[in-house]
Amino acid sequence: MMYDCHMSHPSDVSRYAKMVYRKAGDNGLKLPVVSLGLWHNFGAEADPLVCRDIVATAFDHGITHFDLADNYGPPPGAAECRFGEILRTTLASHRDELVVSSKAGYQMWPGPYGDWGSRKHIIAGCDQSLKRLGLDYVDIFYHHRPDPNTPLEETMGALASLVRSGKALYVGISNYHAAEAVKAIRILNDMGCPCVLDQVRYSMLDRWTEKDHLFSALGGKTGVICFSPLAQGLLTDTYLSGTIPAGSRAKENGSLKAEQITHSLVVRLNKLDAIAKKRGQSLSQMAVSWLLRNEGVTSVLVGARNPQQLLQILECVETNPSFSAEELNMIDKITEA
Repeated sequence: MMYDCHMSHPSDVSRYAKMVYRKAGDNGLKLPVVSLGLWHNFGAEADPLVCRDIVATAFDHGITHFDLADNYGPPPGAAECRFGEILRTTLASHRDELVVSSKAGYQMWPGPYGDWGSRKHIIAGCDQSLKRLGLDYVDIFYHHRPDPNTPLEETMGALASLVRSGKALYVGISNYHAAEAVKAIRILNDMGCPCVLDQVRYSMLDRWTEKDHLFSALGGKTGVICFSPLAQGLLTDTYLSGTIPAGSRAKENGSLKAEQITHSLVVRLNKLDAIAKKRGQSLSQMAVSWLLRNEGVTSVLVGARNPQQLLQILECVETNPSFSAEELNMIDKITEA
């Protein structure tokens, strides 16, 4: 079903019964265990009706959290503009039911202030995001990546000032490893501004967070939200045959390269798929369930090309979320090979 862009979305009144919500660490903010990320598929060339239908479907199934960044597109800024239009035309009456997040820290404009983590960049980046989104505030604003050349106190101070000024309700960090995350969180706490989330790349095929001891370092006080849970599409049925289909991310030579689809990887993916089938799940469903088995994971960010992809992923919230010790051991052996 497509929605008239001039009407408020006729939302499903049972939506919150369809979703599970977890607290972001020891903070009061709760997020759906599956959130919608707009890193891909919401750029300037995307079909606006499909984008609107994805967002409406997400909301109808209890997804209240929509994650953006200033550089999401292409071009940079396009995803925020597109989501801002959906907010105005489809979800305007539901703003207080939504958690909208954005980030700054990657290249956005020319010159020395258009990148990284200076106070100048963070404040200007948030202001620009609010204009594109058409909002007075975002619910969460992140520093997108650590800046080795700016004092952490300056970057965290800029985030705290966004909360004090009412431009953000909460702040978080993204792509911070354990040691730097602990320092950032301590600085924010000293400013009376808790860090609610660390957004990190994490999947069955990308387990640096475990080797980095990130979860134990955060100690349950700051939540973890995972992006790339499907490893850029590897943990789907797309590459199980060993071929690279037209329209796939590897074919488009974007963030996933064709040369990464090796024979040994395809063998591992098929072994994981066999485990998923025995569980009554698709590989992508099992990949999300595997992340959510960890209570330290507040939410998993998924993207979707269409509503059907999103609905397929959402089935894992209600079906077979737990794992046996044997299944976990098998997955460990396959993914650590």
